[in-house]
Amino acid sequence: MRHLTFDLSDSTDGTITLEAMASTRESAGHAAVMAEVDVVLAWANTEFGERKGPVEDGHVWDHELLIQHEADGWITVTLTFSATPEFADAFLAVFAS
Repeated sequence: MRHLTFDLSDSTDGTITLEAMASTRESAGHAAVMAEVDVVLAWANTEFGERKGPVEDGHVWDHELLIQHEADGWITVTLTFSATPEFADAFLAVFAS
């Protein structure tokens, strides 16, 4: 990963949050950021796809993808996973640098 660096945080209920944010100019990097998002989501769906849904309802992972177009030509992409320790451990084994 060149553009997405994930930060991990724990909650008291055992849910782990993995969040990455990248801001680029549309013409200088947005496609690369979205390619990384696609890689990460493809991995999650391949490895844990049938177990996707709200973690508080007993699922292993869920995600939110926000894409914000700023007035000055910048695009901010935020990808957030809510996950169990099982998902987070597997994720970090593949994507931690």
